Amino acid sequence: MRLYKKAGNTIQIISFPDEDVEKGGYLIIEDKKAGKSMIVQVIDIQFANVPGIMEELLREPLIDNPIRGEDVDPLDITSHILYVQDARLLICKIHGSIEDGKLSPDSSWLPSRTHSVIRKLPIDRLMEVSGMVSVFPINLGETIEKTPTIIDACNLDGKLNIITGRKGTGKSHLSKLLVLGLITHGATVIILDLNGEYKNLGLDVNDKRNEFSDKIHVLIPGANFKITLLQASLPVMMRILTYALDLPGTSAREFRHIWRFLEERNMLSFHELSEAIRRWQCNQQVKDALFSRYYTLLHSNFFTDNPSEAMDFEVLIRRAEDDGGGAIILDLSNSSSIDRQIVVEYVLAKLQDLLSQWRIRAVFLFAEEAHLYLRETYWDDIVTRMRHFGVFTTFITNQPNTIRENIYRQADNIFLFNFVNEHDLEIISRAARVDAETTVSIVRDLPPHHCLILGEVVKDFPIIAKIRQLNVKTMGETRFFFVNNHAIRMMKESREKSAENHQ
Repeated sequence: MRLYKKAGNTIQIISFPDEDVEKGGYLIIEDKKAGKSMIVQVIDIQFANVPGIMEELLREPLIDNPIRGEDVDPLDITSHILYVQDARLLICKIHGSIEDGKLSPDSSWLPSRTHSVIRKLPIDRLMEVSGMVSVFPINLGETIEKTPTIIDACNLDGKLNIITGRKGTGKSHLSKLLVLGLITHGATVIILDLNGEYKNLGLDVNDKRNEFSDKIHVLIPGANFKITLLQASLPVMMRILTYALDLPGTSAREFRHIWRFLEERNMLSFHELSEAIRRWQCNQQVKDALFSRYYTLLHSNFFTDNPSEAMDFEVLIRRAEDDGGGAIILDLSNSSSIDRQIVVEYVLAKLQDLLSQWRIRAVFLFAEEAHLYLRETYWDDIVTRMRHFGVFTTFITNQPNTIRENIYRQADNIFLFNFVNEHDLEIISRAARVDAETTVSIVRDLPPHHCLILGEVVKDFPIIAKIRQLNVKTMGETRFFFVNNHAIRMMKESREKSAENHQ
C-alpha cells in the first residue's frame, strides 16, 4: 500500500490486488522518519483511476479475436498491466495519531510518502491502544476480523444511547443483548415493550427457564400491573391528566381541589371520586371534562380500589436491586394508544419521584418506538433533566426521523444498522460522534445483523460488529402467511387439540 493523497481529514491510499483490505477496517501509517503513526479507517474502496486504464479496457475486447498464434511477452508486461488495472483506491478517514506509544487526536501532520509504511491495524490492537478496558464486559458478537466485540457496561452508565436501522436488521436483538448484559452486572432495567418482544427473555429457545428467568419481571397493565389512587399520588395524577389526557387548566384546578378534599377525609377511591365530581359545585363544562377523563382512567383497567390487586412499583424495583439486577418489562402490546400513554406517564413520573428522593438507585430505560407513546416535550426532559436524576435511556426505532436532531447530537453511543433510504441516511449522518461521510458510506452497505458502533463504548473509533445469537426466546419474528408444510401441520394439530378440549 502506498500513500497517495491527503485532503482535510481524508487520506487516499493506493492498494494492490494481493493486499486484503475490507471496508470498515483500520490501517496504521507509520512514518519512521517523523517517529509517529496515523490511524485511519477505510470507509470506501474504489478502482484506482490510472491514466490510460480506460484505453486498455476498451482495447482488450477489440484485440480478443480468434486469430491463431502464440502470444510472445518476454518482459511479462501483460501481467503488470492487469495488476495495475485491478489496483484500488482506499478512501480513509483519520482517527488520530500515535506518538511515543500514546494515542493523540492530532491529525494535522502529513505523513511522508517515501518513508511511511502502511499496514493493517487489527481491531483488538486498536482497542488496546485506545485504552478500551472491559470492567463489566458485554459480548456483542465479533468484528469483521472475527475477533470478539466486547464493550464495557460502564460506558452505558449515565449515557444516552440510540439503536436504529431499517426493519429486520437486528435492532431489537441487539437491545436484548444489552439488557441481559446489564442485568448480569447488577443493573436495573425498565423496558417499554411495545410489541411484546421481551416478555420471554427468561426462556431459552426450547421454552425452558434459563439463567435470567428469576431476574425477568413482566408487567401487563390491567392484569398484574394495577395501582390505587393513593399509590399514584396527586402530582403523578396531574401529569397523567394534563399530558396524557389533555385536561384543560380550569378543570385540572378543580380536580386538584377534589383530590385534596377526598384525601383529607381518607376517602381516596375511584368510587368516591366519581361521587365527588357529581356533587362538586362547578361549571357544567368543567364537570363534563372531569367525568370524561374519569371514565377514560376507569376503562383503562390500570387503576383499582382493591389494595390486594394493586402492585407496588417501588417494591418491585427495590427487589430487583436487592437480587443483584433485573429487568422490569412493561408489556404494552395489548394496550390502546391512550392506555399506553397513561401507563408510561405513571412509570416515568414515579421513577422521577423515587430517584429524586434517593429511594432507588439509577435505572436503565429501554424505549421501543418511543414516538408512539411519549409526548413531544418528553424527549428533552428524558435526555436532560431525568438523566440527572438517574434515568439512562436507550431509544430503539426503525424511523430515525422520529428522533429529534438535538437528541442525535447529544447521544453518547449510537448503534447503526443498515439503511438504504437517502432521507434516513441524511438524518443519521447528523450524529455528532462521527463525520457524515463515514456514517453514510459504511451504513449503506451493512449486511443484516451487522452494526456500526459509534461513541464512548468504542472510544469514538467506529467499529463494525456482527451481532451474536442469543440462547433465549427472543420473540419479534415476523409471522408469515406462506409457511412450510410442517408449520401448517402443527397449526392443524393445535386446532384439533383445542376443539377436543372444548368438547
